[in-house]
Amino acid sequence: MSNSTKIAVIGGGPGGYVAAIRAAQLGADVTLIEGSKLGGTCLNVGCIPTKALLRCSQLLDGIKNGREFGITAEPNVDFTQVQKYKEKIVNRLVGGVGSLMKANKVTVLNGYASFKDSKTLTVKGENGEAQHVFEKIIIATGSKPAKPPIPGIESPQCVDSTGALSFEKAPESMVIIGGGVIGVELASVYSSFGTKITIVEMEPEILPLMDAELAGMLRKLLTARGINIMVSAKLESIEDRGRTAKVLVSVGDQKTELDAEKILVSVGRRTNTEALSLDSAGVKHDRGRISADDGMRTNVPGIYAVGDCLGRTMLAHVASVQGEIAAENAMGHDAKYKDNTNPSCVYTEPEFASVGLSEREAKKRGVEYVTGRFPMAANGKSIIAGGGEGVVKIMADPKFGEIIGLHILGPHATDLISEGALAIGLEATLDEITSTIHAHPTISEAVCEAALAAKGRAVHIPN
Repeated sequence: MSNSTKIAVIGGGPGGYVAAIRAAQLGADVTLIEGSKLGGTCLNVGCIPTKALLRCSQLLDGIKNGREFGITAEPNVDFTQVQKYKEKIVNRLVGGVGSLMKANKVTVLNGYASFKDSKTLTVKGENGEAQHVFEKIIIATGSKPAKPPIPGIESPQCVDSTGALSFEKAPESMVIIGGGVIGVELASVYSSFGTKITIVEMEPEILPLMDAELAGMLRKLLTARGINIMVSAKLESIEDRGRTAKVLVSVGDQKTELDAEKILVSVGRRTNTEALSLDSAGVKHDRGRISADDGMRTNVPGIYAVGDCLGRTMLAHVASVQGEIAAENAMGHDAKYKDNTNPSCVYTEPEFASVGLSEREAKKRGVEYVTGRFPMAANGKSIIAGGGEGVVKIMADPKFGEIIGLHILGPHATDLISEGALAIGLEATLDEITSTIHAHPTISEAVCEAALAAKGRAVHIPN
């Protein structure tokens, strides 16, 4: 493609800004259209602010538990400063995205885009409305919190994940509707700050998309920290009582009333595509969920879609990879998205991360496998870092030993999981994991030991 190719990217989140950079690297004339702040949900009201609050809560927990290490102190929480710290991190990273746009000569239009036809976008901004014509268009408009049809869901005590990141003070009590990643992470944050937490999850286990065995272990650890977790539970109604709200929950035939200052609604997210006028461009979608192939191409030539607006795997790193693929294909390449190396991470204490198949998925697909487990309680660095809580589980093909899944509950699990992603991508085997020297003392040794356990020859636990 010539360097005069005009490409529009709708949305400045992890999918959109990465797509814009990659297209610019390939010589395109790129315009990124964003109605709010660069960085999207992830940087502004998602991944980054949540992890900033988690860092504060973990530091607080460390001070509270310092007596075990021979260090005593009485922590004083200034929640205003906690929020300032979060905002400082967010603003720094958002500013960094702006600098990247300038460095790559990407034009940024502040406004909201909609299709007039398959090549023309109408952009509404502070200075009015204008139409722009492009040769290629990449849609990366992300998602927004879903709101279930529950009686009383409009009560003033109810907040979504965005609202839960901006409290002026930690609430005394909070009911969290949904035991997925967002709900569990924010439960960890606010329980550390002294909030009485109850999680209401309709599935038999929290984190239903993760490895069930490790999710059950994490639930026990969170319960031990004082978080009340109700599974196989249905939220019947919410009633405004002024300062608090009454929440009616049923588990089987038993109904329970809960009283909470705040109610966090975290039952998932839905695509943010209503304002795009997709039908005007002829883009195929299912109630806002855009259809795209593994090259991120929609049914309309020259229009691509990436990230949460597809309604599939709603993770920032997935959006970024898909953004690169869309940009490359818009510039004449033939790139394809593969999800087998896509890790899922939960930033609780301890952390939880997975990549590849879970045992449940393997059984559902009829895939044979062997497993190796290694407890963090037998790993020196894990004991030092987090008391030895958790486990590493590795799954492999029984014939050749090819790695098909890795699941980690323990300190730095979200960093360690990349070893499993790389192994799956390279079609590595148990032998290749165990023949790789892992430094001592490190938590990564637990991955090697789990691989040894799968072969029946673990060193630091009985086989």
